Amino acid sequence: MITRRTLLGGLAAAAATAPFTGSALASATPRASLALTLVNSTGAHAGKTLWAYVVGTNLATGRQSRVTADGALVPVSTADNGGDGYTDYAIAVNGSRTIPLPQGMSGRIYLSVGDKLKFRANPGDALAYPAGWVSTDPNYRVLHDCVEFTYDGSGMHCNTTMVDMLSVPMSIDLVGNRTQSAGRLVAGGRSRVFQSMRAQSGFSNLVIDDLRVIAPGHGLNAGRFSGGYLAGHIDEVWSRYRGQNMVVNANNTTFTGRVQGDLFVFDRGVRAFAKPSTRDVLFCDGTLAAPNDGVTGPVAAVLGAGLNRGILLNTPQQPVTDAGSYYRIAQCNHYSRIMHENTVDRKAYGFAFDDVCEHAPYIEDGAPRTMTVTATPF
Repeated sequence: MITRRTLLGGLAAAAATAPFTGSALASATPRASLALTLVNSTGAHAGKTLWAYVVGTNLATGRQSRVTADGALVPVSTADNGGDGYTDYAIAVNGSRTIPLPQGMSGRIYLSVGDKLKFRANPGDALAYPAGWVSTDPNYRVLHDCVEFTYDGSGMHCNTTMVDMLSVPMSIDLVGNRTQSAGRLVAGGRSRVFQSMRAQSGFSNLVIDDLRVIAPGHGLNAGRFSGGYLAGHIDEVWSRYRGQNMVVNANNTTFTGRVQGDLFVFDRGVRAFAKPSTRDVLFCDGTLAAPNDGVTGPVAAVLGAGLNRGILLNTPQQPVTDAGSYYRIAQCNHYSRIMHENTVDRKAYGFAFDDVCEHAPYIEDGAPRTMTVTATPF
């Protein structure tokens, strides 16, 4: 299975260039297309044009590319930039529209409401993506969001995501060997998310007007969230495991670790983990970076997920699969909690390691026929 952590790459960057180039993605020669249907079910914005963008990496060539309205996979180029300095890769969606999605691509499907997004092709033919959490980004005032996908020789692998923000609620319906759905919010979910975030101590500044709610990691960079928010909890976890072993079962292997000094040291060749910062935990990066090695990576993911969910003090046996025990302490990732509470199936990508124990809106099919991406009611 290809998970979002395999695909993640540099998605947190304000100007992403090649977000999906992980070694787990084997090159795939385009052989087939599936029918991608884009739907405007926003309700309040149903009369507006949705602008769709299918952008990412051609898996056969490694080049940054886009999909045209007729299903061609075309490399991006600085020559695509217009007089304003930005490309126009928009595909108009009035109500709904179906386009062919070629096999052999990994990337994102963006939808914006009413206004077009501004993508810039940079030197080296690298595409700069929107960063709705950056106030100076040209797309900051545009309602937009995305889903992520890889369509390769083994099928379609896709997910909705709130790792960066929630602006336009979106869902995926995938039909192939079976019918699957992901990402749909409960009735009134977007409004409930905004209200809950405004009411949550320490998180209220992450709500930006009625445009979006940004993830707390991005809030750090914007001065909207405290850089020390999780410090006390992290200290408590490190203190607990100075006197007790943690046992992590991951990748069909049992890893045992204990804090020595300020390092969390595990056996079986796992890289030692320095005490993470709040930033490291929220981005699941830095000292918690998870290489795709089957050893350090799985343990890093369990530690990162446990710190976000506030679950590492409950039991030394990790990971904890029971979602009902997550987010019960004051110092945890309440942004992620609120996202999970407002999805129909209680699955969300509230942080990058949210696929630990399969609590993420990730679906895949080996023989996909149709994929529908819907901008759902506000």
